Amino acid sequence: MYFSLTAIIILSSWIAEIYGLNVILPQTGELVYIQSLISPEGIRWLLRHIVTNYTNFAPLGMVIVAMFGISVAQHSGFIDALFRHTVHPSDRKRVIWIVIVLGLLSNAIGDAGYIILLPISAMLFRYINLHPIIGIITAYVSVACGYSANILLSTMDPLISRITDDAIINHNRGADIIGQMSNYYFMAVSTILIAFIIYFVTTKSLLPQLNQYSVEAVSDRLLSKKEKRAVNIAMIVGAVYFFIIIFSTFSSYGILRGVSGNLMRSPFIMGVLFLLSFGIGLIGVVYGFSSGKYRSDIDISNGLSQSMRLMGNYLVIAFFASQMFACMEYTHLDKYIAIGGANLFIMFDYSPLGGLILFTLFAACLNLFMVSALFKWNLLAFIFIPLFENIGVTADYVQCAFRIGDSSTNAITPFLFYMPLVLAYIQQYKINTTYFTLVKYTWRYVIFILAAWILLFVLWYVTRLPLGL
Repeated sequence: MYFSLTAIIILSSWIAEIYGLNVILPQTGELVYIQSLISPEGIRWLLRHIVTNYTNFAPLGMVIVAMFGISVAQHSGFIDALFRHTVHPSDRKRVIWIVIVLGLLSNAIGDAGYIILLPISAMLFRYINLHPIIGIITAYVSVACGYSANILLSTMDPLISRITDDAIINHNRGADIIGQMSNYYFMAVSTILIAFIIYFVTTKSLLPQLNQYSVEAVSDRLLSKKEKRAVNIAMIVGAVYFFIIIFSTFSSYGILRGVSGNLMRSPFIMGVLFLLSFGIGLIGVVYGFSSGKYRSDIDISNGLSQSMRLMGNYLVIAFFASQMFACMEYTHLDKYIAIGGANLFIMFDYSPLGGLILFTLFAACLNLFMVSALFKWNLLAFIFIPLFENIGVTADYVQCAFRIGDSSTNAITPFLFYMPLVLAYIQQYKINTTYFTLVKYTWRYVIFILAAWILLFVLWYVTRLPLGL
């Protein structure tokens, strides 16, 4: 799939360059032309960067680092022991709800939910005698489709609001900026709505679809006294570790905060994936030695390498995905699609509410081709905020409409950075899984979430409830 998409990008860039297609960046006024990858310069660029396109693919290093911790925790037996200690195979409803809530809240620490929650959910669902793929899909749509929704302040809120404020100032230097909590009330309520939708679709649609696959029985053997003691010791060590991390981040002595004292671009935010992986791995090591499963550093090394033997599919898929993303960025086709679509959008007349609904649908469709929310909003904010302000719509509503569309279709876009990882996770349990298999499982979530989210937004707009602080 990724090889085919790369070929389409290369062919499209060649045709676009022949016709001299270009766009004007709204925030700078710079004229940007489509660059062909079939031209001499394009071929030279591709050959010079084909290796670095792969090694610089951001999810690649993040996935490998995160999997070290999960691998040790699984290899030492801690995850299995924890499930047997805290979960009963009959607790299906509770487990599904836990996975959904954790997925929706995970965007508070960035993209860690894609990497860490999905494999753990697969193991957890397998323990309650449900197909592991159900756990992966449930966690995946919770993280992906609910990426903007949270009852906590996520890493996305300050970043996207900063772009909004820049667009407001660029259009009208005397206008008031909105701030990072401008959509908080709406997104907090949206979290509850999306959680119920995901639970409904999972239980009514996904479970019947996967009943045809056999589920390997999981032992419900009770823990021995030694295993219980090892779990308790590991959990105490883990609690102390995470307390130190929280204290070092949020206290007045926090060394993990940024130089200016905030969390943006701080050591905590930039290193949160490693901190989580190290903590999970530490807990696994403590359990391994406490239970007698580990006796030397060789056992730790074997635990660290276990997941790497399972990551072969991901490493192959990630190579082709990384080339596709790099080629799209080099050719500027992503900018042309976004700005060209926006220019087509503004040609029509519409009411304020009708325009916001159409803008939400436009963002949802654009997300199928360009997945980075910040990159899209950095292009669209400078077009749509002035446009809607002229018809009486404030910037916080425009930003909110964009975030609804941008999140809703994350689960079905092939351009999602973590799509190769999701496919690799599922292929561990169903080897012939493709992108279209994943879409077959997730399209209902997307439709229901997008429709319900738009209806909630319409209700909010009509009643004039405040979107945030």
